[in-house]
Amino acid sequence: MRYVDRPRTQCEILVGAPLPQVWELVVDIELPARLSDELHRVEWIDGTAEATLGARFLGYNQNRWFGEWRMLSQVVELEPNRVFAWAVMDVDGRFGPATEDPTSASATWRFDLEPETDGVRLRESVRVGPGRSGLNLAIERFGDEEKQVTGRLDMLRESMQRTLAGIKALAETDR
Repeated sequence: MRYVDRPRTQCEILVGAPLPQVWELVVDIELPARLSDELHRVEWIDGTAEATLGARFLGYNQNRWFGEWRMLSQVVELEPNRVFAWAVMDVDGRFGPATEDPTSASATWRFDLEPETDGVRLRESVRVGPGRSGLNLAIERFGDEEKQVTGRLDMLRESMQRTLAGIKALAETDR
């Protein structure tokens, strides 16, 4: 598995709650920061206060390998009650050339919601690249590209599982 191949991973969960209630949690950009070990704070920018196509927000991250950094995200796909996706860009040039161009994203994240008889099938996915990210630095520092890519995807899957479980718990408790 190579970075240039834009690897991806996903997780899903069945949420026993009405679709609009799950959607409200999915588009709350601050919620993942409450559930994540790496993402610590998120804020809308450019005068935006909600998820709309093209809206931008900053995410502030920290981990033991790369310290603290921030990334710019832009909503790139939005279908109410169905799809919420955003591209993440290295606005400060922490991992490579600074960019605000979603086509040069470090990663693209996505939630897909599918109504089912027992609730909502909620899927979270991420696709790495094509722009540089901390994963590129890890490959350069530690070598063994496949091991670095696989390890990072494992970490992202664990984070997604926590996020999905958190959304499920909040949606099912809030009924």
